[in-house]
Parts: sequence; C-alpha cells; structure tokens
Amino acid sequence: MERATEWPFSPRCGLVALWMAGALLSTPGSVSLERLVQVAVERGYTAQGEMFSVADMAKLAQETLGCQAELLCGGLGGPNRDRVLQHLISGHPLLIPYDEDFNHEPCQKKGHKAHWAVSAGVLMGVQRVPSPGYIEDSELPGLFHPVPDACHQPPSFPEESSPGAVFLLSKQGKSWHYQLWDYSQVRDSNLQLTDFSPARATDGRVYVVPAGGVQAGLCGQALLLRPQKWSH
Repeated sequence: MERATEWPFSPRCGLVALWMAGALLSTPGSVSLERLVQVAVERGYTAQGEMFSVADMAKLAQETLGCQAELLCGGLGGPNRDRVLQHLISGHPLLIPYDEDFNHEPCQKKGHKAHWAVSAGVLMGVQRVPSPGYIEDSELPGLFHPVPDACHQPPSFPEESSPGAVFLLSKQGKSWHYQLWDYSQVRDSNLQLTDFSPARATDGRVYVVPAGGVQAGLCGQALLLRPQKWSH
C-alpha cells in the first residue's frame, strides 16, 4: 500500500485524503494516488495536485471511486450537524477542508493554511445507553459501537452548544495516525476559509483556483461519501 507520508511537503493533501477515503469505502478495486492526480489534472481540477474546490472533488470522487458524493454547503453546524453525525455513525467517510495548525489540528488562519482531512468516525458523549443496534466495547466499559449492517436508531445527539461532547476521528496526509478533533473546532475552521495564501501566491507555482476564490471553493463545504449502491 502507498503511504500518504511520502508526500509531506506536496500540495496533494486533498487527493491523499480522497485516496484514504476510497479505502474506507471498500469500493471494488483500488485506485492509486497517482491515478487520482492524473485524472484531476486531465479534467482541469488541479495543476499539480492541489484541490481548492469541493465541487470538483465530488466529481473526481464519483468518476474515480465510483461512489456517491454529496456536496454539503452551509457549514458543519446547524441543520447540517445531525446529517454529518448520522453519516459517520453509518460508517461512511467525510472529506473536510480546514486550516491546518502546526500539530495538524484545525485552526483559523483565514484559509492561508488550507488543508484536507478525512473523518472516519465520531466519538460522542451521550446521557443514556444507545438503543438496540449498538454493542459495548469488550475492553472499555461505557464505550459503544454501532453494529455493522444492523438496524439501529441514532442516539440522542448532544446539543451543539455542549463543549467537548463531540469529536471527529480524523486523518490527513501528513500523518499516518488518526486524531480526535473537537467538532466545534473543525466546524469553525471550515467556516472561515476565505483567502488564498500569500505564500502560495508568490511561490512561483501555478494553482487552479475556482471563480470566487478559496471562499467559493472551500468555505463552509464538505463532502459526504457513500458506496454507490448505498440507499438511505
């Protein structure tokens, strides 16, 4: 298997995240990272691997991975929050653009550190034991997992104003390890992607940025990925 850590300083972070999401989707066959880059360049989505458009990422995912790709607009909060949490509980990956801090976690740099991550799960603090369809962890009492392919009702989600109650299990292309990120930090970072990095603007490279810039292509947007034959 190719390792995402082979490209720590390249602009391919979005395509690396999509490649990792493809493995989580369990789609037939495997698509290499180089193939994703090739198709993205051929379609005009990127010049060298950068992705500044969630809409283009959706089209690329559908073509190369043969999956469903739902573009989520309006941020990760409000009415979208329950949709995102239920999507992750169902076992499907989420692609999120955000600003990356020195430790890879979300921060707020107005898009100057725009990066991509894939979320593969969610950790939530709930008041009651979940309804049927969940099983308690064999090693950690009080931790419950959804039973794969079983009918289960979603738990009662914590209020959006509850600090530290929801965490996303996330990974990005500069590290091979998952991290737990506070949902509100991810939401806030995703919602303030407005500007193209001055450092990138003067580095002598060519980038593909959509009409309307970073704000139009990334701000408040994410991608819900599902297997092609999945039905709600």
